[in-house]
Amino acid sequence: MPILNRYLLKEVTTNVFLVMLALIAMFSFFDLIQELNTLGKGSYGLAKILLFVLLSAPGHVYDVMPVAVLVGCMYSLGQLSRHSELIILRVSGLSIFNIVFLLLKIGLLFTIVTFLVGELITPFSEKMAQRMRIKATGSVVAQEFRSGLWVKDGNSFVNVEEVLPDTTLLNIHIYEFDQHANLLKVRNAKAAEFEQDYWKLKEATETNFAKDSNKVNQLAEAKWHSLIRPELLNVLLVMPEKMSAWNLYFYINHLTINKQKTTRYEVALWAKIIYPLACLVMVILALPFGFIQQRAAGASAKIFAGIMLGVMYQILNRVFAHLGLLNDWTPLFSAIMPTILFLLAGLTMLYYVERR
Repeated sequence: MPILNRYLLKEVTTNVFLVMLALIAMFSFFDLIQELNTLGKGSYGLAKILLFVLLSAPGHVYDVMPVAVLVGCMYSLGQLSRHSELIILRVSGLSIFNIVFLLLKIGLLFTIVTFLVGELITPFSEKMAQRMRIKATGSVVAQEFRSGLWVKDGNSFVNVEEVLPDTTLLNIHIYEFDQHANLLKVRNAKAAEFEQDYWKLKEATETNFAKDSNKVNQLAEAKWHSLIRPELLNVLLVMPEKMSAWNLYFYINHLTINKQKTTRYEVALWAKIIYPLACLVMVILALPFGFIQQRAAGASAKIFAGIMLGVMYQILNRVFAHLGLLNDWTPLFSAIMPTILFLLAGLTMLYYVERR
């Protein structure tokens, strides 16, 4: 059994790695073509474009890993079937489900790798890539309105006209209200930098509204204690799907405290937890194809089928996420359903192959 484990590990891992490299090269090429449209804007030259593509690669590793596992396993099992090795394994006393157990241990390895890449590498590399691109092109961080970014912070509404890549805030307007929605204070500042547990406002103007009179104070510097943290601003640089689970959880708490809608980020959080498990599901889905009789074009046909199934899985993930947002489905349901559907399909095919 240890010899069989090592043999399967070598065969499957090699093929999964080769498929993953091919897919990453393809997506990186598409990134390069897209970024060439901004070549020469500011200081965004070819070297920085190539760096941006390189920093974006870990995100592609996370995205394509389940597809690579599916195609790599299908090809490996197809080769084993072609050389009658699967038949020898079954004749020697191993059932299909014994083989599934052996392959699931390999799938677990890719599950762990996917989780680590998605949690530790992708959020950091994606943030670095976006910061470098924004700084080089002289752009601003993405915002929802022409007037800038609007954030609810307790009983205050905050408007930031510009967010720099290093999370420095420019032209900040803070409107503080009481429990009855009466305006109490307006603070304007040219810039703000985060220090320890507060924001340091620079060139600030503070207007206090009282019943009989208004008072205006000019301040060179002022402290602003807020629930907003630089980590929360990462959501402007990195898509929710590529943020770490911890940052998503922290941001969801912030939105919940301010009584704002959290569905999109909850779906992304559950997807971060469930998505790595898709590697195990893809192993189960790939196994029945190994017992289909090989023909002359069998290997290429299985690779094509694997790619189509992988693409279908990615499409279903996007479709369920958007349908969940439109129909207010439970975030867990929206995130887990595509994986469950593929798991049921794989188990059903395994059942009929075992009975055959």
